[in-house]
Amino acid sequence: MSSTKRPKVAFIGTGGTISSLGIHPLELQDYGIHDKRMHASQIVERFPVVNEIAQVIPVDFRNVPSPEIYFAEWKELATLCHRVVAEHPDLAGIVIGHGTATLEETAWILNLVLKVDVPVVLIGSQRPASSLSTDAAINLVNGVRAAASADSRRRGVLVLLNDEIQAAREVTKTSNWRMHTFRTPDFGILGHADGDRIAYYRRPERRHMPDTEISITDLDALPRVDIAYAYAGSDGSAMRAFIAAGAKGLVSAGFAPGMPPAADLAAMTEAVKQGIVVVQSSRAGSGRIHRSRKLTDAGVLAADNLNPQKARLLLALALTRTSDPAEIERIFATY
Repeated sequence: MSSTKRPKVAFIGTGGTISSLGIHPLELQDYGIHDKRMHASQIVERFPVVNEIAQVIPVDFRNVPSPEIYFAEWKELATLCHRVVAEHPDLAGIVIGHGTATLEETAWILNLVLKVDVPVVLIGSQRPASSLSTDAAINLVNGVRAAASADSRRRGVLVLLNDEIQAAREVTKTSNWRMHTFRTPDFGILGHADGDRIAYYRRPERRHMPDTEISITDLDALPRVDIAYAYAGSDGSAMRAFIAAGAKGLVSAGFAPGMPPAADLAAMTEAVKQGIVVVQSSRAGSGRIHRSRKLTDAGVLAADNLNPQKARLLLALALTRTSDPAEIERIFATY
């Protein structure tokens, strides 16, 4: 197939299992000890079949273990996506290779801040590129297929592993080792990367890129927002430690369906009185939070159905714009 007939797709590599090389095909877990990771161009060279799907433009990024990815990398990735689109007006889409540990958080941030009008698809793998039965190759191919598909437009940032296409807002990692680790608990997948076509069945309802009011272009950092996990016997110590550490916002990962322990609620109430914005989420990871009378009286906001890690990021971004609880409540209802 000639390059003029193939769609043009950029592939940005950030590291992760999809880039990793072990020394034996059965090295499925401790491969990272070798510290051997491929850049985007090397991944494409390893799996050249992807060039039959599209004209792939590899964009090398710093190889960063995904547990270490945070604001600096997110800002750099967003800038890179905007630059690649500006440099290639005929670009069909962007694929980002990423470690699965924080893939959902990077996808969520990009979903909130990108202003590009092409599909952006995050991919990863559960097994290193060197392993027996690696999923790196098929996830790369399907990611490129999805990014090149016109049907992927206007759905926000997408996550694709295991032939399943999911929305950045809703997807979460649910298993340490299984291929079907990425799930959307409440609503399910958006579509499938089947052998014959990219098939969609629904769209995200909430506001997403490129039509967002949120930007990180002029930010040097995110305000500190911490998560306190509820457990039987928690006594508010974590909440108070985060307050002492200078938190500007707090998220309670409460008991389902969104209840903080009494001692945590007392600390949350103290935080609100000090001007700290507090949001109630749930450790269940599924279901909408009702802003009960108890939460309302304490001045605690509800996270809607966002899991704690995503509620944390939306709160941090909201705090870069406002500290007004009513406005932050609107932002949570919008995105």
